[in-house]
Amino acid sequence: MNNKKITIFNTLGLLGITVVLLMGSILQVSLNELPCPLCLLQRLGFVMVMFGFMLNVVYGTEQRHYGIILIGALFGAATSLRQISLHVIPGTPGYGSAIFGMHYYTWAFVIFGMTISGVALLLMLWNNDCKTKEHQMTTFGKGVCIIAIITVLINVISTFLECGPYECPADPISYWFFDLFK
Repeated sequence: MNNKKITIFNTLGLLGITVVLLMGSILQVSLNELPCPLCLLQRLGFVMVMFGFMLNVVYGTEQRHYGIILIGALFGAATSLRQISLHVIPGTPGYGSAIFGMHYYTWAFVIFGMTISGVALLLMLWNNDCKTKEHQMTTFGKGVCIIAIITVLINVISTFLECGPYECPADPISYWFFDLFK
């Protein structure tokens, strides 16, 4: 597989994970469902995956960038699985609203698993032609990187508004920052 195709896959991977993280933020605001600490850790896993894809988009494809993606996806999958295991007992309500029949943390586990599988496939297709000395980022790649950075900033700000400089509550019901003005 040539470098151009792999760059497109990396850009689409970055865009896909960015959309997932952005959807979490949109649901947080529109449904007033504040993320719990495990949800925030899953978002951190998505940010780590985005960082690895972004490195490939900006600097060119490298195996170590895929390593960052895999570490982020494994971290996110572990936190997702932990949250799934907390709500697997019959009669135990899930945390937050269900989306197409599954909760956000279950979707996160599925997406992290798909990410791990996709990166494994890209690594199997790896050859020495994948790494070129001169890499030029596409306009599409630049746009996706800007959207990804804005999405991460939105999540950082919303997390600070929710938790402040303190430990996040286990079952948040309001934003820490806005409670200061009540």
